[in-house]
Amino acid sequence: MDANLIKDLLEHYSAHYNQLGFIDQDPIQIPHRYSKPEDIEIIGFWVAILAWGNRKSIVAKGLDLCRLMEDTPYDFIRNHKDSDRKRFSSFIHRTFNATDSYYFLEFLQNWYEKNKSLESAFLLPDQHQGIKMESMLEQFYQNFFSMDLVPGRTRKHVSRPATGSRCKRLLMYLRWMVRKDDNGVDFGIWKTIHPSQLMIPLDVHVERSARKLGMLTRKSLDWKAVRELSDFCSHLRPEDPAFYDYGLFGISLENRTLEKNI
Repeated sequence: MDANLIKDLLEHYSAHYNQLGFIDQDPIQIPHRYSKPEDIEIIGFWVAILAWGNRKSIVAKGLDLCRLMEDTPYDFIRNHKDSDRKRFSSFIHRTFNATDSYYFLEFLQNWYEKNKSLESAFLLPDQHQGIKMESMLEQFYQNFFSMDLVPGRTRKHVSRPATGSRCKRLLMYLRWMVRKDDNGVDFGIWKTIHPSQLMIPLDVHVERSARKLGMLTRKSLDWKAVRELSDFCSHLRPEDPAFYDYGLFGISLENRTLEKNI
């Protein structure tokens, strides 16, 4: 399919689905409960990490997290005592359990004692907008697991390109935090990382559309596939490639319409 036709199709569907009306059943609705940047990035990170499986279940677990943190994520993270962590003993989502929650709480509390934002966990002090996403995700992995006595089981919940992982959940989280437009779905509260650096979260919906459009040819669903698809999107929209995440998702939902347009 001609690249210009692909771009027109993606622009149409992305504009259609990049609307607040479509987030009612999406995990991004959880950070939309808050206006304080610190609250948004904390609950957004945790919910994004839990974002696999049924969306209704993910949203329900996100609401549980809000309740456990007394609906004030930043204040709770900064000021909770060790005894307050016990309330997370029964918080479970698929393979995520209390051990993982305890480490998340410890890391976040330690991080915000020394830093203003979680954005800096993706960057070295001297890094700038030209840094590649692979390096940012690797830096975050190193920072996140810099605490003493890291539970081995918790490492599987935070992915990295070095293992070939698609890093789907972290890329989705970065889209939430970095992208900004007048539609108000993504938050755009982080300013050091630029939208041009974002990559496409590759899930089954995005994969289906990308393959039908000829944007993705790699058979394995790994980091190289993410890079192939993201490079294609960057060529079409270099200033904001992750915008097409909406269109690829929407096209998959409306597969019959896609078939008519190809």
